[in-house]
Amino acid sequence: MFDYTSMGFYTFDALCRPVNDLPPGGGTRFVDDFTLAVSGAAGSAAIVAAKHGLSVQAVGGVGCDDMGDWVLMKLGTFGIDTDLMQRCAGYYTSSSIVTTRPDGARPALHRKGATGGFFVDESQIDRVLDTKILHIGGVGLMDRMDKGRNAEIMAEAKKRGCITTLDVFASTPDDLPLIRPLLASTDFFMPSEEEAMALSGLTDFEEIAEFLLDQGVGAVILTMGAQGAMYRSRQGTRIDIPAYDIDVVCTCGCGDCFNAGFATGLHLGRPIETCIRLGQASSAQNAMGLGSQAVVKDLKTTLSFMEKTPVREYASV
Repeated sequence: MFDYTSMGFYTFDALCRPVNDLPPGGGTRFVDDFTLAVSGAAGSAAIVAAKHGLSVQAVGGVGCDDMGDWVLMKLGTFGIDTDLMQRCAGYYTSSSIVTTRPDGARPALHRKGATGGFFVDESQIDRVLDTKILHIGGVGLMDRMDKGRNAEIMAEAKKRGCITTLDVFASTPDDLPLIRPLLASTDFFMPSEEEAMALSGLTDFEEIAEFLLDQGVGAVILTMGAQGAMYRSRQGTRIDIPAYDIDVVCTCGCGDCFNAGFATGLHLGRPIETCIRLGQASSAQNAMGLGSQAVVKDLKTTLSFMEKTPVREYASV
């Protein structure tokens, strides 16, 4: 049995910084840093969980191209099982060019690719769900899986006793119909504040949490960057935790790394507040380097980071 199965959005990223704007015409600008990374709501989570010592299975799709070769190779270097990473004929590997601003913002150019092409059939269900924790990341980009299959797998995961976590790629309320069928089978839903506002059409965070809990999800964690994190559960638990005080290099993949840090805490049986702190520490370390998971090393280092890094003053939302 795997500790963690991360299913969904895997992408090949090329990142550079600092980039304030693109040169006019056919001009060239020189940058200080350039790197490659496996990213995505499932990809970054899988790698951070593996760095933290969990046994991890990747489930998703890549194209029959050089980027797909590289993604599979890179996942393998972290000991991640890639048997269920599908080569999707007729699709390119999902890929991004990320132009990171001096303040850490990261406008990107993205080709959707094989994330929309993979599909988990009945013969693969037992293998996918041979796991303690099932994470689905990237709903809204998974064209074939979003047509009911994600909801079926999440419901079966709950029936089999898996812990279930969910993250999205959402920008408008039109994405809610893709996500709503999964929420009743989701233990922990972890959108960013922008994603949560887009899905709900609301701006007040308490109202957003209430709206999402009303959809049947067990608990909502809003990841809010420098503002911290907000946890609300169906049992009435309310936790507000400030963010770590760090110098941000690049925010690409921060929410995805939070997901894996949180799952690490669940795997270790830690209290929910500690799970959130592990998520924040994973996200903060990610933000300190260029490329998803760049600064995350191992669980020992993440725990040390939690002990030694100061936090910001919490700003009530």
